[in-house]
Amino acid sequence: MISTVLVANRGEIACRVFRTCRELGIGTVAVYSDADADALHVREADAAVRLPGAAPAETYLRGDLVVKAALAAGADAVHPGYGFLSENAEFARAVLDAGLVWIGPPPAAIEAMASKTRAKELMGVAPLGEVTEADLPVLVKAAAGGGGRGMRIVRDLAALPAELAAASAEAASAFGDGEVFVEPYVENGRHVEVQILADAHGTVWALGTRDCSLQRRHQKVIEEAPAPDLPSGLVDSLYERSVAAARAVGYAGAGTVEFLVADGRAHFLEMNTRLQVEHPVTEAVFGVDLVALQLAVAEGTPLPAEPPAAHGHAIEARLYAEDPSRGWTPQTGRLHVLEFPDGGPHLRVDTGYVSGDTVGVHYDPMIAKVVVHAPTRAEAVRRLAHTLARARVHGPVTNRDLLVASLRHPEFRDETRLDTGFYERNLADLALPAPGEAYAAVAAALAEAAARTSRFGGGWRNVRSQDQFRAYGEHEVRYRPTRDGDYTVTAPEGVRAVGATPHRVRLEVEGVVRDFDVARYGDTVHVGAHRLTARPRFPDPRDQAAPGSLLAPMPGTVVRVADGLAVGDPVTAGQPLLWLEAMKMEHRVTAPASGRLTALHAAPGRQVEVGALLAVVQTDTPADTAADAPTDTPADARTDAQSAVPTDAQEEQSV
Repeated sequence: MISTVLVANRGEIACRVFRTCRELGIGTVAVYSDADADALHVREADAAVRLPGAAPAETYLRGDLVVKAALAAGADAVHPGYGFLSENAEFARAVLDAGLVWIGPPPAAIEAMASKTRAKELMGVAPLGEVTEADLPVLVKAAAGGGGRGMRIVRDLAALPAELAAASAEAASAFGDGEVFVEPYVENGRHVEVQILADAHGTVWALGTRDCSLQRRHQKVIEEAPAPDLPSGLVDSLYERSVAAARAVGYAGAGTVEFLVADGRAHFLEMNTRLQVEHPVTEAVFGVDLVALQLAVAEGTPLPAEPPAAHGHAIEARLYAEDPSRGWTPQTGRLHVLEFPDGGPHLRVDTGYVSGDTVGVHYDPMIAKVVVHAPTRAEAVRRLAHTLARARVHGPVTNRDLLVASLRHPEFRDETRLDTGFYERNLADLALPAPGEAYAAVAAALAEAAARTSRFGGGWRNVRSQDQFRAYGEHEVRYRPTRDGDYTVTAPEGVRAVGATPHRVRLEVEGVVRDFDVARYGDTVHVGAHRLTARPRFPDPRDQAAPGSLLAPMPGTVVRVADGLAVGDPVTAGQPLLWLEAMKMEHRVTAPASGRLTALHAAPGRQVEVGALLAVVQTDTPADTAADAPTDTPADARTDAQSAVPTDAQEEQSV
């Protein structure tokens, strides 16, 4: 029997494994990097072992250090979580060689399936060799790992070498393995997968299907089980092929076989030899604990001959600290408040954060997975959208509004129209400000006015003064105090202030009265589900960047500068100049216009904060400058509009 488990991972998945271990009476051990010293998974574990450093290559990807940590802490088993070393056969062997229990498939099975190139060969699907124009578009893909890292869509043959290099570098950073391959890219198919669970006695379960078609940067955003609107014959075929794949490699434990469904056919993508991020939707539908079953299989317990029956529908949304309107750029900062409304037993939130924690620059920006289970798909979708809309997420910019808009979009609610092109078609509309934001700005302005009055006093004047003015983003608010201590809103029109305190404002809009909860953190104001940024009354001229300035769109590390690039060189619009790494993703910084490089402040290894000056490109003529951007507008601001619709390679950040 297993007595103590070390989780060779961090964040949400470590917390999730610990939860099951506690329920089973099993001790827990965490490992942590210096950046994670105060992380939630460290606080929740019975014991924790430091891995010196911050970068994954120094810490969570060091299998030798993880094994030493398990032995030092007295653990007798290792659970790999997902990502990092979870599909590394050599790590699995090292765990077993140290006399520890490996809570995962046999190393040989990992070896056969963890490399996507070898898995395809096993399934009779060969990657492309020499790519020609006739093969386009193609997908460059990392042979190891997952989560969208090391993936690029290529539509121009001339761009293939650069994309191969970029994908390899990103894969090496995220997984410690830079092998990549090329396969045909199927446009607008459905991403469907089958959950597999097998024991060491020959039993293999196919625990239903999941649909994971809503993706950005090839990374899943919303997942659900079962996959809707699939013909029963196709489902049976998916089950048969998935079970056959597991049996072919002598699989044991939890795994996932992924397919791309298009034109009624299922194309094999890969087999992930680990637990998936989206496993909670399967757990909800089948009423099982997959981590508990992993532990039982690792202890040698046989599975029942047949899996339990499925009930209802479950849907999961991944809440990320990222800005969809700015090319999905990762965001960092303090999570002042992270609270979800009580959804009863049908709501589940898996997270590696609590209120007061900080989202840093080193790892994936996922804040939480929010899961709802209901009798039908329509009910599950409605409940999840309602839960997210009412959640209090105060801190960095997140994709919460996008998730709510996606769940409520007619195309998503129509289960017959699901495919991976959803965001390519709809992002421009989905990224628009949430309805009611203008009224939230009024509430923010009146709450600030009430706070000033409570601090400094004030009141109505016998001689009317000029209206007070506040602006939040694009929204401008004008108001004035009244004789009875309230406020009259003069812009926008049609809004009447019913009452205002520093933290709560009541407004009447077209005869409907609504309350707004207001929380202020410096220049950032959260009003209900709206996140607003106060526009300064008197902009500091020192904040203006010179035309052509390339500013860091996020905090991160400069990993590469274009070969031979030097001050004085001519550059062309869109030319890659340097690459930033943030949260395990590479972001390409390109020239905003044709001209000459007049300054270069970036160097490999340099840590930069958001807004840091990376380089300056002086355009060829004043006419070019006027065409490219307004005077005194920094280049990263120009990117905001350009990034509103994702490009084929969404991991690019053009600034």
